Amino acid sequence: MKSNTQTLTEGPLAKQILLVSLPLALSNLLQVLFNMSDVAVVGRFAGSTALGAVGSTSIFVTLFTGFLIGLSNGINVLVARFYGAKHGDDVRCTVHSALVVSFIAGVVLLGIGLLGSPALLRLLNTKDDLLPGAILYLRVYFLGMPALALYNFGNAIFSAIGDTKKPLYFLSIAGVLNILLNLFFVIICKLDVAGVALASAISQCVSAGLILHALTKVQDCYALDFKQAKLDPAMTKSILALGLPAGFQNAIFAIANLFIQAGVNSFDSLMVKGNSAAANADNLIYDCMAAFYMACASFMSQNYGAGKPDRVKKSYFIALAYSFGVGLLLGGSLFLFGRQFLALFTTEAAVIDAGMKRVGVMGLAYCISAFMDCTIAASRGLGKTVVPTIIVILGSCVFRVIWVYTIFAHFHTIPSLYLLYPCSWILTAFAEILYFVHCYKDAMKIFKVSVPASL
Repeated sequence: MKSNTQTLTEGPLAKQILLVSLPLALSNLLQVLFNMSDVAVVGRFAGSTALGAVGSTSIFVTLFTGFLIGLSNGINVLVARFYGAKHGDDVRCTVHSALVVSFIAGVVLLGIGLLGSPALLRLLNTKDDLLPGAILYLRVYFLGMPALALYNFGNAIFSAIGDTKKPLYFLSIAGVLNILLNLFFVIICKLDVAGVALASAISQCVSAGLILHALTKVQDCYALDFKQAKLDPAMTKSILALGLPAGFQNAIFAIANLFIQAGVNSFDSLMVKGNSAAANADNLIYDCMAAFYMACASFMSQNYGAGKPDRVKKSYFIALAYSFGVGLLLGGSLFLFGRQFLALFTTEAAVIDAGMKRVGVMGLAYCISAFMDCTIAASRGLGKTVVPTIIVILGSCVFRVIWVYTIFAHFHTIPSLYLLYPCSWILTAFAEILYFVHCYKDAMKIFKVSVPASL
């Protein structure tokens, strides 16, 4: 392998994690802007009903894209470990098996989206005036799901070896195209929700094509050759063992959030529209923080594979500090400038007032999620996925459903609904940290390293 590309196992960690994470954060930010531009364009040029229709689909978009992102996280960890250990043949095998796995996953989700959209939206008690537009948006949007799966596959490969700039370049091109197509389809072609969904699908195809082409041009063991694409049984099993728990965790999170959306839908359409506008901040902030989680997993996995336990531990603490700081900065800014942010998506003062009810609770709470998510990424970097997923299901997902049917059912106020987010993060983070400490100590026994009790 070319030694000048392997930078994650040597050098100053704080600087390296920041340099790797910033392009990842910008890439994630652009992916969020795909959907945000959909909401902003329809909200301003197609009216509040179109805004509510697109916004009411966000849970399902998050559910399915979250599954693909989780699957790619498993690919990222496996490639990083083999690359750090300089096992070139295993890297090649992982890349070509993961390509097929990702494409199959994208096609399966496409089928689910096309056939199941009406039933899924009715399950949420989507308002009758929003339902036709929401169904149309989901069906068109999901045409790009295979391409989204392939983009996340390519992004995972490049991130695993520390190259996060190429995905950023490709997504920047696709992001600009997405915004231009949004404006063209909605303002000129008068396609409203169908137009913004079509713009997203086309942009996803462009970003996937660019990143796959780039993988075919690299001169290293992770280069992609479509002729070698096949499912190696042993490697596919490893990919699924790491990726499926992460994917299902993201999906289950979204499923739990369906109950929250159903709670929001129990209020009037004005509150639904305000929630749709304010919820755009969630993905904006979460995905910027998530860049440091992916970097954490990549750095820990590569250094674990390279037999450098000191850097494994330091990678976790540095990534945690960065993600907490980003969450605090962005959440605090949202808290202070929430009205200006909401004005990007609607011109109706009443909708902004409704959205501020969410912003007021969530603004200063986002940073708390870093302790949960970064610790989960750290456990995955050590190859542990099943137990962290179970902890998340119990601590965040099951807990949220119970909250909806107890605390929220009793008070039935919007603040009592939104407070379940920080409470579930605190509960889950505590359990995840305890499990990670146990895993770290076990992993370090392989290197015969004494782990300080202060960890």
